[in-house]
Amino acid sequence: MASTASTMQALGFEAPAFTLPNTHLVAGRPMVSLSDYAGSKAVLIAFICNHCPYVIHLRDAFSAFAEEYVSLGLTTIAISANDAATYPDDAPEQMAEEAAQHGFGFPYLYDEEQSVAKAYHAACTPDFFLFDEHRQLAYRGQFDASRPKNNEPVSGIDLRNAADAVLRGNAVLGEQIPSIGCNIKWKSGQEPDYFPT
Repeated sequence: MASTASTMQALGFEAPAFTLPNTHLVAGRPMVSLSDYAGSKAVLIAFICNHCPYVIHLRDAFSAFAEEYVSLGLTTIAISANDAATYPDDAPEQMAEEAAQHGFGFPYLYDEEQSVAKAYHAACTPDFFLFDEHRQLAYRGQFDASRPKNNEPVSGIDLRNAADAVLRGNAVLGEQIPSIGCNIKWKSGQEPDYFPT
């Protein structure tokens, strides 16, 4: 199984603004903007998709994590930027089905132009970006050390520890280990310069 690591964007990076269509109508909101969550203590942007085995491996644990942490002040927003023309399993209609089937309690946005993924320097699925109350990047890295077929339990410990620190207003301590997953499926000729073609 080929794998791609996250780019490990510089800590302190300011979250780029965006407005994207929501395939999973949480609270009946068809469009979601980062600015909608200005009052949140922390925001997690997760680049995921439907078909990637790395995402499938932690999908239910990630959904449970997001549900648990929303009451603590963490907003979770998931985004798929895959080229649906080439990967129809990741089309908006299938995204809506995926979100409903797995009980996503967070928006699942479609980045058709892939501009948001590029702005965040996203590279793989899953790719996690945790921002503090000032929307500065505090953590980017893995959910945990579990991967398909490595027999490590899916715990979310790395992201949990990071979220706990950020929600307390503290710095995230310790090494941040890159997330590993499938590469984002870029449109032909649209591969970003930070990501090898």
